[in-house]
Amino acid sequence: MLVTMKEILKIAEERNIAVGAFNTPNLECIMAVINAAEKGNYPVMITHAEVHEDVMPLSVIGPIMIGMAKNAKVEVCVHLDHGDTLPYIERALKLGFTSIMYDGSLLSYEENVNNTKKAVALAKKYGASIEAEIGILGGRESGSKPSELTIEEMYTDPYVAKKFVEDTGIDALAASFGTAHGFYKTKPKLDFERIKKIKELVDIPLVMHGGSGVSPEDYRTGISIGIRKINYYSYMSRVGVEAIRSKLENEEVQFFPDLAKAAVEAMEADAEKALKVFCQN
Repeated sequence: MLVTMKEILKIAEERNIAVGAFNTPNLECIMAVINAAEKGNYPVMITHAEVHEDVMPLSVIGPIMIGMAKNAKVEVCVHLDHGDTLPYIERALKLGFTSIMYDGSLLSYEENVNNTKKAVALAKKYGASIEAEIGILGGRESGSKPSELTIEEMYTDPYVAKKFVEDTGIDALAASFGTAHGFYKTKPKLDFERIKKIKELVDIPLVMHGGSGVSPEDYRTGISIGIRKINYYSYMSRVGVEAIRSKLENEEVQFFPDLAKAAVEAMEADAEKALKVFCQN
């Protein structure tokens, strides 16, 4: 069942859970995530990031995402993750994406607000929801963090977040508080007090980016204080790679679909494990 982000986050708020938002740059990832969501009857988001355009064109994967969301037995939001450019965002909306994220986090506050407001107008035009980001995450999809920035400069200022939400009219806010995209070399230290303060000041759902690799305990803490969407991809994708490697090492594989099937099964199990943590309170 295809729904908007606003609709699916309302479900999350009512149930005091978080919706898993899984990057799905190919068919195998989509199958794994939707299968896992249907097994547990969990609402879910499937997402495509602009940075993955060279891996899988939006024009190819977008209609597949939308078709599979419509046919799913659970609520599925099809979301554009980390849209850096307004034309690319509109391409997704024209295809039928029900949610978009504009990422102007590396721009000045004024530029970020100006472009986010344009993205808000686009989302409204197509009846979609919109997320935006204030603060900078390490290892972000659109490039690594500037090395000269301090942690305090990267993390989201709660009062700036409040002003940003008021200035833009977005539906969900991605905040920087210690997570990072990609793989963690050490256990992340998350600034939950910062999230508590942001939640006190804004009245929209909060989003955890760089969610894969965070401990179950930290997921639950984040959810308990207002995180309603958790982005998850890197670790699920790596599980798929490991499944293929294991199959090649232990069997005489002749056909590629056998490798794809092994990857889907492994990623499905990983997604199901994550969703159980996100969606069971």
